[in-house]
Amino acid sequence: MTAYMIAQVQILEPERWEHYRQLAAPAIARYGGRYLARGARPEVDEADWEQPEDLQVNIVEFPSLAQAHAWYASPEYAEALAYRKGAVLRRLFFVRGTDEPE
Repeated sequence: MTAYMIAQVQILEPERWEHYRQLAAPAIARYGGRYLARGARPEVDEADWEQPEDLQVNIVEFPSLAQAHAWYASPEYAEALAYRKGAVLRRLFFVRGTDEPE
């Protein structure tokens, strides 16, 4: 019943972003998440996509979609989320793994 959090991040304030990352990692782990990609620079083969130099992609695997949503709404993540605002432009979404029922 795996689920994934995928985030596309463009860094605006590197120091603030680094502080966010330090706070977010333990919260992710507490909810069963593990990083599959962190700070990865995407290689785009298909798409008409202007890619900023400072664009990164993060992928986190969670045991379930419910755990992913619980992490995002958690008090442990709230502090990190406050630092994220203004530090980056971000698109974040959750997707079910192939073993997660719809």
